Amino acid sequence: MTSGLTLAYVLIVIGFLLLAAELIFPSGLLSVLALCAIGVGVALTFSHSTSTGLITLVVVFIALPLVASVMLRYWRRSPFGKHLFLQSPGEGDTLASTPVNQELAGLIGRYGRTVSDLRPSGVTNFDGRRIDTITEGLMVDAGQWVRCIDVRAGRVIVRPVDAPDLGILEKADFS
Repeated sequence: MTSGLTLAYVLIVIGFLLLAAELIFPSGLLSVLALCAIGVGVALTFSHSTSTGLITLVVVFIALPLVASVMLRYWRRSPFGKHLFLQSPGEGDTLASTPVNQELAGLIGRYGRTVSDLRPSGVTNFDGRRIDTITEGLMVDAGQWVRCIDVRAGRVIVRPVDAPDLGILEKADFS
């Protein structure tokens, strides 16, 4: 009878080893074989005695998720696992850090003149550059002065203003 119990525990260990091998050689077949080996091993322990079978079943049900979570943690770092799992973006990999958005962020606080009607989006001229802009929900006629108040997700947000005194701007020292 002890040889049957030994065979049962060997099958359970082989099942766990096959699960580990599934991480290295992913095919799905090894997982099926592993679960079958573990199932047959647990069934064989019940043929020895009911108490041994129940204890083995509880231990397997506790060990299987623990082993699987530890293996998945290491698998994500493996060369093959890095191709299967999405990586979190780095600090500089956001939309705000793209060169286009950084260039648009330089428009904040600048004055421009609308080329088209902003209903609420349209085109605004900032120092000879035509930029797609959007208002805060207001309608602005073509030829009106606006000021860039924010840049969010590549959208230049403008607000209508009175005509700026360009003489003050020409005399200002921004260095």
